[in-house]
Amino acid sequence: MSDTQHSPLGWPAPQGLWDPSQEKDGCGVGFIAHLKGRRSHDIILKTLLMNSHMDHRGASGADPATGDGAGIFVQMPDKFLRKELAKQRLELPPEGEYASGLVFLSPEPSVREAAMQLFEHVIRDEGQKFIGWRTVPVRSEILGETSGRYEPVIKQVFLKRSPDITDPMEFERKLYVIRKRVAYAIRTNDVPNKFSDVHGNRGNTFPGANYYYVTGLSAKTMIYKGMLTACQLSDYFYDLHDPDFESALALLHTRFSTNTFPSWSRAHPNRFIAHNGEINTVRGNANFMRARQALCTSDVFGTDIEQLFPVIDEDGSDSARFDNALEFLHYGGYDLTHAMMMMIPEPWERHTMMDLDKRAFYEFHACLMEPWTAPPLSPSQTASKSAPCSTATASALAAITSPMTTSSSWPLKWACCPISTPSRLSKRAACARAGCSLWT
Repeated sequence: MSDTQHSPLGWPAPQGLWDPSQEKDGCGVGFIAHLKGRRSHDIILKTLLMNSHMDHRGASGADPATGDGAGIFVQMPDKFLRKELAKQRLELPPEGEYASGLVFLSPEPSVREAAMQLFEHVIRDEGQKFIGWRTVPVRSEILGETSGRYEPVIKQVFLKRSPDITDPMEFERKLYVIRKRVAYAIRTNDVPNKFSDVHGNRGNTFPGANYYYVTGLSAKTMIYKGMLTACQLSDYFYDLHDPDFESALALLHTRFSTNTFPSWSRAHPNRFIAHNGEINTVRGNANFMRARQALCTSDVFGTDIEQLFPVIDEDGSDSARFDNALEFLHYGGYDLTHAMMMMIPEPWERHTMMDLDKRAFYEFHACLMEPWTAPPLSPSQTASKSAPCSTATASALAAITSPMTTSSSWPLKWACCPISTPSRLSKRAACARAGCSLWT
């Protein structure tokens, strides 16, 4: 197929590492980052331009204006948000001391208000200060018939970190607990008594539960996404065109749905990954994660860990379930690279040239976590105030080739090995081979 005239599909001639014989349909993923971590609106514009050229990677059904999903992941646009909240006479704390996220809510005002009140209640119940809400302006008229019919009202929630929390990661964990608590209460209709007169008895479904979804709740990052085509993403969200909307990195995704139906909540990016591919072992992976819950304990979560179950959202796609497990491991104390290597290990068993310590790492963790079938591309993301571009791991390969790190204390403990931190990875593997249940 070196000549386009020999290709029945009219492919161009092979160039560099690209060959038309390897061309397949799939999601579109890409990211742009400033190597020195400098924020600018130009990063956003270039990412949106790149996304508009990925229309061939996304998909739509019989209604061409209803896409499978598209979205963009950015750093917290602090400058932009301060300007917008000033219009509501609200003042934000210093960056890093507040959190925000986009929330999908029911179009019906009374139902939407009930969910918002519940969200505010959980924020205060977790010891944080509620700041306010902001309605995200959108162009609903560009949506297709299907996506428009199920379009949620999109709002941003803002909350302030409590004074007793000084560690940024501890704040992120608290936000994780808040998000999981609200989602569980709405999904199961298990809400405080003060809301019982709003939604009726607990045997009924919480009103608007099918609309409710939080794209992310963080002090570091923000995700704009929806049931959109690649070309609609830029036009739908007015915020993305404000010159004060700045970021040092941006990750985009346009979805080609294969094993789940498209919806507003299933659009990517997820909170930690944007995924191109399928996870064929997802049912077994989700079942194993559910089975571990009864035995799982955590020093960093303490008693809050019970509020995080179920870890896996069964309504999510295979990618969303992978994301659920990854964020649980990361917030539970694992370094992000460590967690990725646990979930997507290299083929190590017959790799005779692999470094012995790395092999021992994989051998030991095989006792704790079964592999999630390696996705073709899983960009994982995190950003911090001190190093805005510190991690934008381009793929599972990048995670595998990064230096291995160990925690100062063993993070999450479950099943066969509630272990104190061993001094060498090879000793971990030796413990696993011996079938020990405890090693100190």
